[in-house]
Amino acid sequence: MNYLKSYNLKISRLVFLTVLLFGVWVNLTAQQDAQYTQYMYNTMAVNPAYAGTRGPIGISLLHRSQWIGTDGGPNTQTLNINGPVNEKVGIGLSVVHDEIGNNTNQNTQFDAVFSYTIATSESKNLSFGLKAGGHFLNIDFNKLRNYNASATPVTSSSLYKKFSPNIGAGVYYHTPKFYAGLSIPNLLETEHFDNSSTSRTAIAHQKMNWYLISGYVFDLSTSLKFKPAILIKGIDGGLFQTDVSANFLINDKFTLGAAYRLDSALSALFGFQMTKQFMLGLAYDREVSQLGGTRFNDGSFEIFLRYEFIKNGKIDLTPRFF
Repeated sequence: MNYLKSYNLKISRLVFLTVLLFGVWVNLTAQQDAQYTQYMYNTMAVNPAYAGTRGPIGISLLHRSQWIGTDGGPNTQTLNINGPVNEKVGIGLSVVHDEIGNNTNQNTQFDAVFSYTIATSESKNLSFGLKAGGHFLNIDFNKLRNYNASATPVTSSSLYKKFSPNIGAGVYYHTPKFYAGLSIPNLLETEHFDNSSTSRTAIAHQKMNWYLISGYVFDLSTSLKFKPAILIKGIDGGLFQTDVSANFLINDKFTLGAAYRLDSALSALFGFQMTKQFMLGLAYDREVSQLGGTRFNDGSFEIFLRYEFIKNGKIDLTPRFF
């Protein structure tokens, strides 16, 4: 039995190391979708199979201000609500709002989330997730400084509004110390500014993205835990973005760590488990690309809040990284 436990531990570490090495190998060539430095806490936004896997019902909020000081820099807000229906079924609601260019471009996505978990052993689980919903894209060309009505693809109005349906899927393997997941949050590819009267049917094409996540928790002592984690984002066409992070959890209360987005940004992370129910997370990114050297960019800031409906004396949930 001890041999089997040791073997499973080695397999989990080997899988995580393989994912980590793969992430270091791929090169960042473009940014896809909204990005999060605190992806280890905001997992359901990228993988529907995560819904309900923590145990209690939880509500999480995240706000990200990107490239502070840059006029029209992106802002992102997420709302995730999820919890278990029973030991196998989890449900949730995910809302993501993106804004670029001082309200010029607004994109709001909402999804209903469902997960089904199969226990592969007493402490190991494999979850499958589906989500369905859609997103609203709203572009106001009047707010563009160099807007030229004759050159814009929208001829009937200076406003472009479109609702697009969406479905997504994911798989998530998790134990008390290890997790790995693969997901495609948007399976339907959307065309924007389509115009059947011209030979060009679409000017903007939203392509399918996939996410690979993994992390492992090492117990360094009774009061100190260490968890490296990785997130790899890929887009149809061979483009990749890789985030690698390392966090320390002290006395199950304070989290200190750092992250690196390949060829893009260095980040500092801080977390505080204020009570069993309430957690606060902060992150600050500093660009290492040419954009970071401009005097108009003061980095990116992120704040994360999570509340879980845990009754004292009813559930003894040990704070964790994921």
